[in-house]
Formats: sequence, C-alpha cells, structure tokens
Amino acid sequence: MSKNLRGRLLAAIFTLGAAGATAATAGAETLADAIAMAYESNPTLQAQRAAQRAIDESYVQARSGWRPTLSVSGQAAWQDIRTPREALSRAGQRTIEDGNAGTATITFSQPIWTGGRVAAAVSAANADILQGRENLRRVESQVIGQVIQAYADVRRDQEALRIRQENVSVLQRQLDESNARFEVGEITRTDVAQSQARLAAAQSQLQQTEAQLGNSRSNYAAAVGRNPGTLEPEPSLAFLLPATVDEAFTAAEQFNPQLRGQQFAEQASRARLAGARAERLPNVSLQSTTRFGPAPLEPYERGLFARETTTGIGVTVPIFSGGLTSSRIRQAVERNNTDRINIEAQRRTVLQQVTQSWNQLIASRANITSTAEQVRAARIAAEGVRQEQQVGLRTTIDVLNAEQELRNAELSQVSARRDEYVAAASVISAMGRLEGRNLVPTVPQYDATRNFRKLRITWGWVPWEEPIAIVDRTLALPPAPQPQAKALEPAIAPGLQPPPAATPSREP
Repeated sequence: MSKNLRGRLLAAIFTLGAAGATAATAGAETLADAIAMAYESNPTLQAQRAAQRAIDESYVQARSGWRPTLSVSGQAAWQDIRTPREALSRAGQRTIEDGNAGTATITFSQPIWTGGRVAAAVSAANADILQGRENLRRVESQVIGQVIQAYADVRRDQEALRIRQENVSVLQRQLDESNARFEVGEITRTDVAQSQARLAAAQSQLQQTEAQLGNSRSNYAAAVGRNPGTLEPEPSLAFLLPATVDEAFTAAEQFNPQLRGQQFAEQASRARLAGARAERLPNVSLQSTTRFGPAPLEPYERGLFARETTTGIGVTVPIFSGGLTSSRIRQAVERNNTDRINIEAQRRTVLQQVTQSWNQLIASRANITSTAEQVRAARIAAEGVRQEQQVGLRTTIDVLNAEQELRNAELSQVSARRDEYVAAASVISAMGRLEGRNLVPTVPQYDATRNFRKLRITWGWVPWEEPIAIVDRTLALPPAPQPQAKALEPAIAPGLQPPPAATPSREP
C-alpha cells in the first residue's frame, strides 16, 4: 500500500473533533464531483481500460495470419581435424587440417488460403473485443454504483450522527432536570437512575455511529480517491428511471452489459468452432528461399559464395490426425452450446436484478412516506409527553420512551431515504444506464474504440492483406461468422444536476 493511499485511509478514521474541522475547511462537494473524480482516477476502472487495450491486440495477432513472414538465418562453422601419424596411409600426408565455412538463408512465406482458419481467428478476436467493451461498461457501472452508495452512506451517517448528538444533548438536559427535581423531592432516585441509564446508552450509540461514519468515509475514499468534505444533497435520478417496470425490462434486455457480453462470448465460441472445422481443409501458401554458400569465411572472397533460390506454392492437406481434429471440433461444439445456454441464464439473472431492484425501490418510497408520518407523529407525542410531565400526568420513563421513539423514527427516515436512492441506482445499473456519459456528460468520456481504430493499420500491415482476407473468408466451409457491434442507447440528458437552492419562505 502506498503512503499516499495509507494517508487517505487513515484520514478517513472519523472523530468528533476532526469532523468539525473537516466541515469547516472543506468546500461543498456534489455527487457529480465524486463520480467525475472516480471516472478519471479509480484504479479498478483504469485497470479494466488497460485490460481492454490488451484485448485489442488480439485483433492484430489474428490478422497476422494473412501477412507474410520474412526470416534470415546464418551459420558459421570452423573445422579442425587431427589425425595420428600411425593412422596415415602414406608418408607426407598432413596430420592437422582446419577450415571454416559460412551459409546464409533468407526465407519468405505468404499465406494464400488458410481454409478459413485465420478468418475464424479474426472473427473470434472481434467478438472478444466486443465482449471486453461490455465488461468495461459493467465495471464502469459497478464503480459508479460504489461511489453513489458510498456518497449516500456518508450522508446517512452524518445525519444519523447529528440525530445521536441531539439525543445525547436532550438526555443530558433531562438528567439535569431529574437531578434538580430529585433535590426538591418531586421524584425518586429511580427516575434519576432511569435518566442516567438512557444517557449512557445514548452515548454508546453515539460512539457506534461515529465508528460507522468512519467506515463509510473510508469506503468513499477508496472509491473516489479522497475523503468526503461537506456533501451536498443527492441530486435526482428521475431522468434515468423508467416510467414502468416493463420499460425497465425492455431496456435491460437490450443494453445490460452483462447480457450483451454473454451474447458476444457465444459469437466468439461459434467463430472458434468454425476455426476448429477449418483444420480439416488444405492450407496454401507461397514460399521462397534464397541460400548463400557454403563458402569459406576466411579468407573471405565474394565470388566463392554460391546462391540458390527456390520459389513455389506449398499445399498442406491434413489426412489423418489420430482423431485430434475431430475431438477439438466436438469440444468447440460443446463450448458453444455452453455459451448459448448461458445467454438465457444471464437474461434471467438480469431480469431478476431488475425485479428485485424495482421492488426495493417501490418499498423504499413507501417507507419514506411512512417514516415521514412516523416522525411527525412521534415529534408531537414527545412534545405532549414533556408538557404532561410538567403537570404530573406523565413519569420520567414516559418522557424517555417518547424521546427514544422520536429518535428511532428520525433514524428510520434517514435510512429510508438512503435506501430509496441506492435502489434507484440499482435499477438504472441493471438497465445499463449507470454510465459516465449519462451522469457526468461534461467530463471527457473514455472511448474504448479509439485504441482499436489505431490498430487497424499498424506495423506489419501489407496492401495485399485485404484480398487474401476476402479469399479466405469466401472459400471457408462453413464461413466464419463476423460479429457486429451492437448500438448503445443514446446518452440521456441532462446529467446529474445540483439540487435546486432552497428559496427562503416569506411570512404573510
């Protein structure tokens, strides 16, 4: 762990004094700011983008099967022969002989027809790249979802901390009042002990809330890259939400990145099946070899090197492979069956996610209404109990219970608002709309196709590559499928907008 990251996470540990200092020094931060920073700097998202650029290279590697290869090889040898005198047949023959020789070979090979092998490999690479782009969309949606949840969690816990602090203050005043009334004999020590117990419990709950806020701040720092300051209220996500659940289902089936990625995975395995079947077809290539030598290197004389050039067309016809090709075909068939079946499994999973998120959203909205009424009634009840205590109609425990019910209702309301917002983000994510281009369109968007376009013509490309590709695809039996990119849903305006400023109310 780097020192900078360690410092950020340590700084996320929350204390009451640090919270006040942070709120006083840090500027207001919006959810759009947090998403924009995560979109540009989140390491998980950056790593996935790098992984996608690595997948793009598989396209170049596959197309290299249509391109020529040129290699040069050379050899230099020195020979030393020593013959014992006793082995000589005639006097005067040398007992030591030495010599040297060198050769050089240039080999050129150009595929003409691969039986569709390379065409299938290129199609599979295309499908892998398209699947990788959908995986990048999935990771982007997950990262943005983490940011939204962390933002909502911090806001919830900050509000919960305020409620707990207020509860401690109220219970402290209640204890002081109980002590004063005990001194004049209006209540018993039991009432004082009840106030003390409730205050101690409230202080313990306050400490737990501080710890929970510290955890939420650390989650925020991990997702966004910096600690939260003063967070503005969450902006509305209504512009991305569907009007009905049927609309959510339709959008999810068309644009959910997990489902689309599985569809491209099936196309990739289908192309690899075509490649396995192409192993039964001939392979035709043009080959030319030029060989120089052998000739002595020392003393070097240019005229002593002979040159031999051989040019021809080679045809390789597979006849018997011991069942290897047939086994690979059967294996590719079953892998394609697996991917095809997983499309339906993934579709059901996506529809399940939409259903669960939508139900959670509806329940959370109803819960917001209920908790708002609960808070209103609990506030009236708490005020009434306090007034009734003053005239002797209520006891200390009645006041303490009314205060506890009010704080619980306020905490429930805060949690309900958080749950509704996170559920709305989950619905949008399942639909495939939780993306930077919809939420923060003013931030420069990462273009996954830009790197791929640069690789279309790069080092190694030759002008006769396209005609060979056409021949290889046309004569393949069966032809390899050519995956096509699916259209994305148009960006939805206007993006995250800051909440409207509250207009001051005017007294009549």
